[in-house]
Amino acid sequence: MKFEVMPVVLYGIIFPFVIGLLLRLPKLLIEMRQNKHWTFDWIKFIAIAIPTLCVIAMAILPYTAAAEFIKIPLIMMEGTPIIQTITGIVLGYTLLDCLKK
Repeated sequence: MKFEVMPVVLYGIIFPFVIGLLLRLPKLLIEMRQNKHWTFDWIKFIAIAIPTLCVIAMAILPYTAAAEFIKIPLIMMEGTPIIQTITGIVLGYTLLDCLKK
């Protein structure tokens, strides 16, 4: 038998991201009903979303060919997936939170 690790890793990253989106969705729907001008909070996106996206990318990199060239912190390669779960939830929530009315 052959076991593919990449689908399991992707599920472990995408699922918390979707949970983060769902946590912010009710407030976004309330904001959509208001008749205001939409904006995008670039500061929050740069300060929170991009670093969390980098942490999530470090969770995927050990299973790709880029692992030979990029040095990945040991804490990302060993241990529990709690870091990936927290950053996935934060990323999903922050992406919808960056949209402001």
